[in-house]
Amino acid sequence: MTSALALAGITKSFPGVRALKGVSFSLQPGEIRALVGENGAGKSTLMKILSGAYSADEGRIELFGEAVLDPTPAGMIARGVAVIYQELAQAPHLTVAENVLMGRLPCKGALIDWGEAKRRTIEVIDRLGFDVDPTARIGTLSVAKRQMVEIAKALARNARIIVLDEPSAVLAQAEIDQLFRVVRQLARESGVAFVYISHRLREVFELSDTVTVLRDGTVIHNGPSNGLTTDDLIRSMVGREVGDVFPTRTPRIGEEALSAQGISTPALLKNVSIHVRKGEIVGLFGLAGAGRTELLRAIYGADPRGAGEVRINGVMASIGSPRAGISKGLGLVPEDRKTEGLFLIQSVGFNIMSASLAQIVRFGLLSLRRERKIVNGLIERLRIRTPNAAAATQNLSGGNQQKCVLARLVSAGCEILLADEPTRGVDVGAKREIYDLLVELAEARGLAIVIASSELPEILGLCDRLYVLREGEVTAELDARTATEEDVMHFAALH
Repeated sequence: MTSALALAGITKSFPGVRALKGVSFSLQPGEIRALVGENGAGKSTLMKILSGAYSADEGRIELFGEAVLDPTPAGMIARGVAVIYQELAQAPHLTVAENVLMGRLPCKGALIDWGEAKRRTIEVIDRLGFDVDPTARIGTLSVAKRQMVEIAKALARNARIIVLDEPSAVLAQAEIDQLFRVVRQLARESGVAFVYISHRLREVFELSDTVTVLRDGTVIHNGPSNGLTTDDLIRSMVGREVGDVFPTRTPRIGEEALSAQGISTPALLKNVSIHVRKGEIVGLFGLAGAGRTELLRAIYGADPRGAGEVRINGVMASIGSPRAGISKGLGLVPEDRKTEGLFLIQSVGFNIMSASLAQIVRFGLLSLRRERKIVNGLIERLRIRTPNAAAATQNLSGGNQQKCVLARLVSAGCEILLADEPTRGVDVGAKREIYDLLVELAEARGLAIVIASSELPEILGLCDRLYVLREGEVTAELDARTATEEDVMHFAALH
Protein backbone atom coordinates (compact mmCIF):
# COMPACT_ATOMS: atom_id res chain seq x y z
CA MET A 1 0.00 0.00 0.00
CA THR A 2 1.27 3.48 -0.90
CA SER A 3 1.72 5.66 2.17
CA ALA A 4 -0.47 8.73 2.51
CA LEU A 5 2.53 10.56 3.96
CA ALA A 6 6.20 9.66 4.17
CA LEU A 7 8.76 11.86 5.90
CA ALA A 8 12.45 11.01 5.56
CA GLY A 9 15.26 12.82 7.37
CA ILE A 10 13.39 16.09 7.92
CA THR A 11 15.74 18.67 9.44
CA LYS A 12 14.98 22.29 10.27
CA SER A 13 17.13 24.93 11.98
CA PHE A 14 16.54 28.46 13.20
CA PRO A 15 19.22 30.89 14.42
CA GLY A 16 20.86 29.15 17.36
CA VAL A 17 18.34 26.29 17.45
CA ARG A 18 18.11 22.99 15.58
CA ALA A 19 14.38 22.35 15.88
CA LEU A 20 14.18 19.05 13.93
CA LYS A 21 16.95 16.50 13.46
CA GLY A 22 16.32 13.86 10.83
CA VAL A 23 12.63 13.18 11.57
CA SER A 24 11.21 10.19 9.70
CA PHE A 25 7.87 8.37 9.83
CA SER A 26 5.10 7.27 7.49
CA LEU A 27 1.32 7.46 7.66
CA GLN A 28 -1.04 5.04 5.93
CA PRO A 29 -4.52 5.91 4.57
CA GLY A 30 -7.05 5.51 7.39
CA GLU A 31 -4.35 5.55 10.09
CA ILE A 32 -4.60 7.71 13.22
CA ARG A 33 -1.09 8.59 14.42
CA ALA A 34 -0.52 10.42 17.69
CA LEU A 35 2.36 12.90 17.79
CA VAL A 36 3.51 13.63 21.33
CA GLY A 37 6.40 15.35 23.06
CA GLU A 38 7.16 18.05 25.58
CA ASN A 39 6.81 21.71 24.65
CA GLY A 40 9.81 22.57 22.50
CA ALA A 41 10.19 19.00 21.22
CA GLY A 42 9.55 20.08 17.62
CA LYS A 43 5.86 19.26 17.14
CA SER A 44 4.87 22.78 16.06
CA THR A 45 7.79 23.05 13.63
CA LEU A 46 6.92 19.69 12.07
CA MET A 47 3.27 20.71 11.81
CA LYS A 48 4.23 23.92 9.98
CA ILE A 49 6.39 21.94 7.57
CA LEU A 50 3.42 19.67 6.85
CA SER A 51 1.24 22.74 6.25
CA GLY A 52 3.80 24.30 3.89
CA ALA A 53 4.36 27.31 6.17
CA TYR A 54 8.01 26.24 6.66
CA SER A 55 10.36 24.50 4.25
CA ALA A 56 12.65 21.78 5.59
CA ASP A 57 16.39 22.42 5.34
CA GLU A 58 17.00 18.75 4.58
CA GLY A 59 14.89 15.67 3.98
CA ARG A 60 12.12 14.43 1.74
CA ILE A 61 8.32 14.62 1.88
CA GLU A 62 6.13 12.27 -0.14
CA LEU A 63 2.35 12.46 -0.41
CA PHE A 64 0.68 9.36 -1.82
CA GLY A 65 3.93 8.28 -3.46
CA GLU A 66 4.77 11.64 -5.05
CA ALA A 67 7.67 13.79 -3.85
CA VAL A 68 6.78 17.30 -2.71
CA LEU A 69 9.43 19.61 -4.12
CA ASP A 70 7.72 22.96 -3.56
CA PRO A 71 5.90 22.88 -0.21
CA THR A 72 3.71 25.98 0.12
CA PRO A 73 0.45 26.38 2.09
CA ALA A 74 -1.61 26.52 -1.11
CA GLY A 75 0.32 23.61 -2.60
CA MET A 76 -0.15 21.38 0.45
CA ILE A 77 -3.88 22.15 0.58
CA ALA A 78 -4.15 21.29 -3.12
CA ARG A 79 -2.38 17.97 -2.40
CA GLY A 80 -4.96 17.10 0.27
CA VAL A 81 -3.26 18.17 3.52
CA ALA A 82 -5.27 20.15 6.10
CA VAL A 83 -3.88 21.45 9.40
CA ILE A 84 -6.37 22.46 12.11
CA TYR A 85 -4.61 24.55 14.72
CA GLN A 86 -5.52 24.77 18.40
CA GLU A 87 -6.26 28.48 17.94
CA LEU A 88 -8.77 28.18 15.12
CA ALA A 89 -8.12 30.37 12.07
CA GLN A 90 -11.68 31.36 11.25
CA ALA A 91 -13.58 34.50 10.27
CA PRO A 92 -16.05 34.88 13.18
CA HIS A 93 -18.24 37.44 11.38
CA LEU A 94 -18.83 35.11 8.41
CA THR A 95 -21.31 32.24 8.26
CA VAL A 96 -20.62 28.53 8.57
CA ALA A 97 -21.09 28.12 4.81
CA GLU A 98 -18.70 30.98 4.03
CA ASN A 99 -16.04 29.46 6.28
CA VAL A 100 -16.49 25.90 4.99
CA LEU A 101 -16.33 26.99 1.34
CA MET A 102 -13.85 29.85 1.77
CA GLY A 103 -12.12 30.43 -1.57
CA ARG A 104 -14.45 27.91 -3.24
CA LEU A 105 -17.89 29.55 -3.03
CA PRO A 106 -20.05 28.49 -6.03
CA CYS A 107 -21.10 31.23 -8.44
CA LYS A 108 -23.82 31.87 -10.99
CA GLY A 109 -22.23 34.22 -13.42
CA ALA A 110 -20.72 37.04 -11.39
CA LEU A 111 -22.84 36.35 -8.28
CA ILE A 112 -22.41 33.85 -5.46
CA ASP A 113 -24.94 31.02 -5.60
CA TRP A 114 -25.98 31.01 -1.93
CA GLY A 115 -28.46 28.17 -2.41
CA GLU A 116 -25.76 25.89 -3.80
CA ALA A 117 -23.34 27.02 -1.08
CA LYS A 118 -25.88 26.03 1.57
CA ARG A 119 -26.52 22.66 -0.13
CA ARG A 120 -22.80 21.82 -0.32
CA THR A 121 -22.26 22.83 3.29
CA ILE A 122 -25.16 20.68 4.52
CA GLU A 123 -23.80 17.76 2.49
CA VAL A 124 -20.37 17.87 4.14
CA ILE A 125 -21.81 18.56 7.61
CA ASP A 126 -24.09 15.54 7.27
CA ARG A 127 -21.00 13.39 6.64
CA LEU A 128 -19.75 14.41 10.08
CA GLY A 129 -23.07 13.75 11.79
CA PHE A 130 -23.42 17.01 13.66
CA ASP A 131 -26.09 19.68 13.56
CA VAL A 132 -25.32 23.29 12.74
CA ASP A 133 -27.10 25.97 10.72
CA PRO A 134 -25.06 26.82 7.58
CA THR A 135 -26.24 30.43 7.89
CA ALA A 136 -25.12 30.80 11.54
CA ARG A 137 -22.19 33.12 12.15
CA ILE A 138 -19.06 31.31 13.34
CA GLY A 139 -18.63 33.70 16.26
CA THR A 140 -21.90 32.48 17.80
CA LEU A 141 -20.87 28.80 17.89
CA SER A 142 -19.25 26.79 20.68
CA VAL A 143 -15.58 25.84 20.33
CA ALA A 144 -16.60 22.22 19.70
CA LYS A 145 -18.84 23.18 16.77
CA ARG A 146 -16.22 25.54 15.40
CA GLN A 147 -13.74 22.64 15.34
CA MET A 148 -16.27 20.53 13.46
CA VAL A 149 -16.66 23.38 10.96
CA GLU A 150 -12.87 23.30 10.42
CA ILE A 151 -13.02 19.55 9.76
CA ALA A 152 -15.93 20.15 7.38
CA LYS A 153 -13.83 22.80 5.62
CA ALA A 154 -11.01 20.27 5.24
CA LEU A 155 -13.39 17.70 3.74
CA ALA A 156 -14.86 20.31 1.38
CA ARG A 157 -11.30 20.75 0.08
CA ASN A 158 -10.99 16.97 -0.35
CA ALA A 159 -8.41 16.63 2.41
CA ARG A 160 -6.95 13.14 2.69
CA ILE A 161 -4.56 13.96 5.56
CA ILE A 162 -5.76 16.02 8.54
CA VAL A 163 -3.44 17.27 11.29
CA LEU A 164 -5.25 18.10 14.56
CA ASP A 165 -3.35 20.28 17.05
CA GLU A 166 -4.55 19.83 20.65
CA PRO A 167 -8.19 19.64 19.53
CA SER A 168 -9.54 18.56 22.93
CA ALA A 169 -7.80 21.23 25.05
CA VAL A 170 -10.96 23.28 25.66
CA LEU A 171 -13.65 20.62 25.09
CA ALA A 172 -15.93 18.92 27.58
CA GLN A 173 -15.89 15.12 27.68
CA ALA A 174 -19.09 14.76 25.64
CA GLU A 175 -17.59 17.01 22.95
CA ILE A 176 -14.35 15.01 22.98
CA ASP A 177 -16.37 11.82 22.52
CA GLN A 178 -18.10 13.37 19.49
CA LEU A 179 -14.77 14.48 18.03
CA PHE A 180 -13.31 10.99 18.44
CA ARG A 181 -16.38 9.47 16.79
CA VAL A 182 -15.94 11.73 13.77
CA VAL A 183 -12.19 11.03 13.50
CA ARG A 184 -12.71 7.26 13.69
CA GLN A 185 -15.55 7.41 11.16
CA LEU A 186 -13.54 9.41 8.62
CA ALA A 187 -10.52 7.14 9.04
CA ARG A 188 -12.54 3.95 8.73
CA GLU A 189 -15.08 4.89 6.04
CA SER A 190 -13.23 7.48 3.95
CA GLY A 191 -9.60 6.49 4.47
CA VAL A 192 -8.64 9.90 5.82
CA ALA A 193 -5.28 9.74 7.64
CA PHE A 194 -4.85 11.75 10.85
CA VAL A 195 -1.92 13.16 12.79
CA TYR A 196 -3.26 13.84 16.28
CA ILE A 197 -1.18 16.11 18.55
CA SER A 198 -2.07 16.02 22.24
CA HIS A 199 -0.61 16.46 25.72
CA ARG A 200 -3.34 14.21 27.12
CA LEU A 201 -1.71 10.80 27.08
CA ARG A 202 -4.97 9.04 27.86
CA GLU A 203 -6.24 10.17 24.45
CA VAL A 204 -3.21 8.64 22.74
CA PHE A 205 -4.26 5.17 23.89
CA GLU A 206 -7.97 5.78 23.36
CA LEU A 207 -7.80 7.08 19.79
CA SER A 208 -4.53 6.38 18.00
CA ASP A 209 -3.31 3.35 16.07
CA THR A 210 0.33 4.43 16.16
CA VAL A 211 2.41 6.97 18.06
CA THR A 212 5.49 9.06 17.30
CA VAL A 213 7.38 10.59 20.23
CA LEU A 214 9.60 13.62 19.65
CA ARG A 215 12.24 14.82 22.09
CA ASP A 216 14.54 17.75 21.34
CA GLY A 217 13.70 17.51 17.63
CA THR A 218 14.51 13.80 17.37
CA VAL A 219 12.18 10.81 16.94
CA ILE A 220 12.53 8.70 20.08
CA HIS A 221 9.75 6.22 19.37
CA ASN A 222 7.76 5.16 16.31
CA GLY A 223 5.32 2.29 16.56
CA PRO A 224 1.91 0.91 17.49
CA SER A 225 0.07 2.34 20.49
CA ASN A 226 -0.87 -1.15 21.64
CA GLY A 227 1.57 -2.52 24.18
CA LEU A 228 2.76 0.89 25.35
CA THR A 229 2.10 2.17 28.86
CA THR A 230 1.76 5.73 30.10
CA ASP A 231 5.13 5.35 31.84
CA ASP A 232 6.72 4.24 28.55
CA LEU A 233 5.44 7.37 26.81
CA ILE A 234 6.50 9.72 29.59
CA ARG A 235 9.95 8.14 29.71
CA SER A 236 10.33 8.61 25.94
CA MET A 237 9.09 12.20 26.08
CA VAL A 238 11.23 13.51 28.93
CA GLY A 239 14.25 11.18 28.76
CA ARG A 240 14.09 10.26 32.41
CA GLU A 241 11.92 8.60 35.02
CA VAL A 242 9.34 11.14 36.12
CA GLY A 243 8.20 9.10 39.08
CA ASP A 244 4.72 9.65 40.43
CA VAL A 245 2.66 12.11 38.42
CA PHE A 246 1.66 13.98 41.58
CA PRO A 247 3.97 15.08 44.41
CA THR A 248 3.81 13.49 47.84
CA ARG A 249 1.76 15.67 50.17
CA THR A 250 2.47 16.54 53.80
CA PRO A 251 -0.30 19.07 54.39
CA ARG A 252 0.06 21.67 57.13
CA ILE A 253 -3.51 22.91 57.28
CA GLY A 254 -4.27 25.95 59.42
CA GLU A 255 -7.20 28.24 60.08
CA GLU A 256 -9.88 29.14 57.58
CA ALA A 257 -8.57 31.63 55.01
CA LEU A 258 -11.52 31.94 52.63
CA SER A 259 -15.23 31.43 53.14
CA ALA A 260 -17.67 32.06 50.29
CA GLN A 261 -21.29 31.67 51.38
CA GLY A 262 -24.46 31.67 49.28
CA ILE A 263 -22.75 32.83 46.09
CA SER A 264 -25.25 33.38 43.28
CA THR A 265 -24.86 34.98 39.86
CA PRO A 266 -27.55 36.18 37.45
CA ALA A 267 -26.70 33.57 34.81
CA LEU A 268 -25.69 30.35 36.61
CA LEU A 269 -24.56 30.00 40.24
CA LYS A 270 -27.22 29.22 42.84
CA ASN A 271 -26.41 29.56 46.53
CA VAL A 272 -22.91 28.07 46.30
CA SER A 273 -20.84 27.85 49.49
CA ILE A 274 -17.22 26.72 49.85
CA HIS A 275 -14.38 27.27 52.29
CA VAL A 276 -10.62 26.69 52.21
CA ARG A 277 -8.02 26.82 54.98
CA LYS A 278 -4.43 28.01 54.99
CA GLY A 279 -2.12 25.36 53.55
CA GLU A 280 -5.04 23.46 52.00
CA ILE A 281 -5.60 22.66 48.32
CA VAL A 282 -9.29 22.39 47.46
CA GLY A 283 -10.60 21.24 44.08
CA LEU A 284 -13.64 22.27 42.04
CA PHE A 285 -14.89 19.70 39.56
CA GLY A 286 -17.88 19.60 37.26
CA LEU A 287 -18.85 18.94 33.68
CA ALA A 288 -18.95 21.75 31.10
CA GLY A 289 -21.27 24.52 32.25
CA ALA A 290 -21.22 23.39 35.88
CA GLY A 291 -19.97 26.77 37.10
CA ARG A 292 -16.33 26.19 38.11
CA THR A 293 -14.94 29.22 36.29
CA GLU A 294 -17.93 31.38 37.22
CA LEU A 295 -17.44 30.65 40.92
CA LEU A 296 -13.76 31.59 40.90
CA ARG A 297 -14.43 34.80 38.97
CA ALA A 298 -17.30 35.77 41.29
CA ILE A 299 -15.14 35.29 44.39
CA TYR A 300 -12.25 37.22 42.84
CA GLY A 301 -14.45 40.13 41.78
CA ALA A 302 -14.03 39.67 38.03
CA ASP A 303 -17.77 39.02 37.56
CA PRO A 304 -20.70 40.52 39.51
CA ARG A 305 -22.46 38.52 42.21
CA GLY A 306 -26.21 38.61 42.59
CA ALA A 307 -26.01 37.40 46.19
CA GLY A 308 -23.62 35.94 48.73
CA GLU A 309 -20.73 37.03 50.90
CA VAL A 310 -16.98 36.45 51.02
CA ARG A 311 -14.95 36.36 54.22
CA ILE A 312 -11.15 36.56 54.28
CA ASN A 313 -9.56 35.28 57.50
CA GLY A 314 -12.96 35.52 59.14
CA VAL A 315 -13.56 39.16 58.18
CA MET A 316 -16.28 40.22 55.74
CA ALA A 317 -14.68 41.42 52.50
CA SER A 318 -16.26 43.77 49.99
CA ILE A 319 -14.93 42.52 46.65
CA GLY A 320 -16.53 44.09 43.60
CA SER A 321 -13.56 44.18 41.25
CA PRO A 322 -10.26 42.39 40.61
CA ARG A 323 -8.45 45.37 42.15
CA ALA A 324 -10.42 44.84 45.36
CA GLY A 325 -9.72 41.10 45.24
CA ILE A 326 -5.98 41.66 44.86
CA SER A 327 -6.01 44.12 47.78
CA LYS A 328 -7.54 41.38 49.97
CA GLY A 329 -4.81 38.89 49.05
CA LEU A 330 -6.67 37.02 46.30
CA GLY A 331 -4.93 35.94 43.12
CA LEU A 332 -6.52 34.41 40.01
CA VAL A 333 -4.85 32.17 37.44
CA PRO A 334 -7.38 32.63 34.61
CA GLU A 335 -8.66 29.86 32.37
CA ASP A 336 -7.07 31.40 29.26
CA ARG A 337 -3.62 32.67 30.19
CA LYS A 338 -2.91 34.09 26.73
CA THR A 339 -5.88 36.46 26.57
CA GLU A 340 -6.58 37.07 30.27
CA GLY A 341 -3.40 36.30 32.18
CA LEU A 342 -0.43 37.74 30.31
CA PHE A 343 0.85 40.66 28.27
CA LEU A 344 2.31 38.37 25.64
CA ILE A 345 4.36 40.94 23.73
CA GLN A 346 5.87 42.29 26.95
CA SER A 347 8.88 40.85 28.74
CA VAL A 348 8.92 38.16 31.40
CA GLY A 349 10.00 40.78 33.95
CA PHE A 350 7.18 43.15 32.98
CA ASN A 351 4.59 40.38 33.45
CA ILE A 352 5.98 39.29 36.81
CA MET A 353 5.97 42.83 38.25
CA SER A 354 2.78 44.12 36.60
CA ALA A 355 0.66 43.63 39.76
CA SER A 356 3.22 44.79 42.33
CA LEU A 357 4.82 48.00 41.08
CA ALA A 358 4.47 49.52 44.56
CA GLN A 359 7.31 47.24 45.69
CA ILE A 360 9.79 48.87 43.32
CA VAL A 361 8.71 52.52 43.45
CA ARG A 362 10.81 54.91 45.52
CA PHE A 363 9.86 58.61 45.65
CA GLY A 364 7.82 58.23 42.48
CA LEU A 365 10.59 56.51 40.54
CA LEU A 366 11.03 52.86 39.59
CA SER A 367 13.99 51.12 41.19
CA LEU A 368 15.31 48.99 38.34
CA ARG A 369 17.86 47.40 40.66
CA ARG A 370 15.14 46.21 43.03
CA GLU A 371 13.01 45.06 40.09
CA ARG A 372 15.86 42.93 38.73
CA LYS A 373 16.43 41.39 42.15
CA ILE A 374 12.76 40.42 42.60
CA VAL A 375 12.28 39.21 39.02
CA ASN A 376 15.48 37.15 38.85
CA GLY A 377 14.71 35.64 42.25
CA LEU A 378 11.27 34.50 41.10
CA ILE A 379 12.60 33.19 37.77
CA GLU A 380 15.07 31.04 39.69
CA ARG A 381 12.65 29.98 42.40
CA LEU A 382 9.84 29.02 40.02
CA ARG A 383 12.31 27.51 37.51
CA ILE A 384 11.03 29.63 34.62
CA ARG A 385 12.98 28.62 31.52
CA THR A 386 13.72 31.87 29.70
CA PRO A 387 16.90 33.30 28.12
CA ASN A 388 16.56 36.29 30.46
CA ALA A 389 14.01 38.55 32.13
CA ALA A 390 13.84 40.76 29.02
CA ALA A 391 12.64 37.92 26.74
CA ALA A 392 9.14 38.30 25.26
CA THR A 393 6.64 36.16 27.15
CA GLN A 394 5.00 35.01 23.90
CA ASN A 395 8.17 33.08 23.04
CA LEU A 396 7.99 30.86 26.14
CA SER A 397 6.39 27.42 26.26
CA GLY A 398 2.91 27.06 27.75
CA GLY A 399 4.27 25.73 31.03
CA ASN A 400 6.71 28.61 31.45
CA GLN A 401 4.01 31.14 30.56
CA GLN A 402 1.87 29.66 33.33
CA LYS A 403 4.78 29.97 35.75
CA CYS A 404 4.98 33.68 34.84
CA VAL A 405 1.33 34.07 35.88
CA LEU A 406 2.07 32.33 39.18
CA ALA A 407 5.22 34.41 39.70
CA ARG A 408 3.19 37.60 39.31
CA LEU A 409 0.73 36.46 41.97
CA VAL A 410 3.53 35.46 44.35
CA SER A 411 5.20 38.83 43.77
CA ALA A 412 1.92 40.61 44.56
CA GLY A 413 1.70 38.87 47.94
CA CYS A 414 -1.15 36.51 47.07
CA GLU A 415 -2.41 34.56 50.10
CA ILE A 416 -5.43 32.86 48.50
CA LEU A 417 -4.78 31.40 45.05
CA LEU A 418 -7.68 30.66 42.70
CA ALA A 419 -6.34 28.58 39.80
CA ASP A 420 -8.59 27.87 36.81
CA GLU A 421 -7.28 24.99 34.65
CA PRO A 422 -3.68 25.61 35.80
CA THR A 423 -2.15 22.92 33.55
CA ARG A 424 -4.25 23.30 30.40
CA GLY A 425 -2.06 23.01 27.28
CA VAL A 426 1.00 22.10 29.35
CA ASP A 427 3.19 19.06 28.68
CA VAL A 428 3.66 16.25 31.18
CA GLY A 429 7.03 17.41 32.48
CA ALA A 430 5.88 21.00 33.01
CA LYS A 431 2.69 19.73 34.66
CA ARG A 432 4.71 18.03 37.36
CA GLU A 433 6.71 21.22 37.92
CA ILE A 434 3.49 23.23 38.32
CA TYR A 435 2.11 20.61 40.72
CA ASP A 436 5.32 20.82 42.76
CA LEU A 437 5.07 24.59 42.82
CA LEU A 438 1.44 24.60 43.97
CA VAL A 439 2.23 22.12 46.74
CA GLU A 440 5.23 24.22 47.81
CA LEU A 441 3.07 27.36 47.94
CA ALA A 442 0.50 25.56 50.09
CA GLU A 443 2.84 23.70 52.44
CA ALA A 444 5.83 26.03 52.76
CA ARG A 445 4.08 29.40 52.46
CA GLY A 446 0.65 28.47 53.80
CA LEU A 447 -1.32 29.66 50.79
CA ALA A 448 -4.95 28.59 50.57
CA ILE A 449 -5.43 27.22 47.06
CA VAL A 450 -8.58 26.47 45.05
CA ILE A 451 -8.09 24.57 41.78
CA ALA A 452 -10.81 24.29 39.13
CA SER A 453 -10.01 21.58 36.61
CA SER A 454 -11.72 19.45 33.99
CA GLU A 455 -9.11 16.72 34.57
CA LEU A 456 -10.47 14.55 37.36
CA PRO A 457 -7.18 12.68 38.03
CA GLU A 458 -5.58 16.09 38.64
CA ILE A 459 -8.21 17.01 41.22
CA LEU A 460 -7.97 13.67 43.03
CA GLY A 461 -4.17 13.52 42.87
CA LEU A 462 -3.41 17.04 44.06
CA CYS A 463 -6.21 18.19 46.36
CA ASP A 464 -7.14 17.58 49.99
CA ARG A 465 -10.87 18.12 49.48
CA LEU A 466 -13.09 18.81 46.50
CA TYR A 467 -16.47 20.29 45.72
CA VAL A 468 -18.51 18.84 42.86
CA LEU A 469 -20.68 21.28 40.91
CA ARG A 470 -23.54 20.65 38.54
CA GLU A 471 -25.54 23.34 36.74
CA GLY A 472 -24.40 26.04 39.14
CA GLU A 473 -24.96 24.15 42.38
CA VAL A 474 -22.72 22.17 44.74
CA THR A 475 -23.84 18.55 44.72
CA ALA A 476 -21.13 17.12 47.00
CA GLU A 477 -18.13 17.88 49.18
CA LEU A 478 -15.69 14.95 49.20
CA ASP A 479 -12.37 13.94 50.74
CA ALA A 480 -10.05 13.77 47.71
CA ARG A 481 -7.86 11.16 49.42
CA THR A 482 -10.66 8.60 49.59
CA ALA A 483 -12.99 9.59 46.73
CA THR A 484 -12.95 7.59 43.50
CA GLU A 485 -13.54 8.83 39.96
CA GLU A 486 -16.84 6.95 39.99
CA ASP A 487 -17.92 8.77 43.16
CA VAL A 488 -17.15 12.16 41.68
CA MET A 489 -18.75 11.49 38.30
CA HIS A 490 -21.90 10.26 40.04
CA PHE A 491 -22.36 13.66 41.68
CA ALA A 492 -21.21 15.59 38.60
CA ALA A 493 -23.81 13.93 36.38
CA LEU A 494 -26.51 13.56 39.04
CA HIS A 495 -30.03 13.91 37.65
